[in-house]
Amino acid sequence: MYTIAHGLVKMLGRLLFRVRVIGAEHIPKTGPVLIAPNHVSYLDIPLLSAMVDRPLHFMGKASLFRIPLVGRLYRALYGFPVERGHRSREGLMEAVRRLKEGRCVVMYPEGGRSQSGRLQKPMPGIGLVVALSGAKVIPAYVAGTDKVLPVGTWRIRIHPVTVLIGEPLDFRELIRDSNGKDLYRQISRTVMKQISRLEARSKAIGKAPCVSRETAVHSGRPKG
Repeated sequence: MYTIAHGLVKMLGRLLFRVRVIGAEHIPKTGPVLIAPNHVSYLDIPLLSAMVDRPLHFMGKASLFRIPLVGRLYRALYGFPVERGHRSREGLMEAVRRLKEGRCVVMYPEGGRSQSGRLQKPMPGIGLVVALSGAKVIPAYVAGTDKVLPVGTWRIRIHPVTVLIGEPLDFRELIRDSNGKDLYRQISRTVMKQISRLEARSKAIGKAPCVSRETAVHSGRPKG
């Protein structure tokens, strides 16, 4: 099912939203890695997953998994639930387990969708997952999905989408020297800082002449 959904969404993404990816070469073909994107729309995960050439295991809010058909579909597509607040540890530990199995896991540092479209303060959960798994983190910024499917509506609009993928962040040395909540917060803040830089780069790209997806992916930066 994942292969079918991946191909279908990839085709629709290119045709309808002219999705282009910049920096795809930063995602390793194998091994554990945690992708940390911003989150402004329910379309973030489908479009990000379709543009990455390896299966993504994504964390989603538990309430969605309690909807019979939706929950079954999410699990079939490698999704797993996480509760909010003090009940979130089980979901976080599931992310750690999958990373230790060598999976590619997607986790939002902000903890949920931004209602305003602006980046929010990071939650310490991603720091915990990184500290316990030792996995590298790849920051990502998805631009345009808030125009395609804004918060509060199910009406899809046609609008270009760009996915920027940053270079891997390796926290293993920091983890050896630190521990506890301060470590988790430091990791979370560092990841969000990199996402913010990708956001600034996205805005610069939006003002530049369009480039093909192939050029963007292989060069890592727009030309022209």
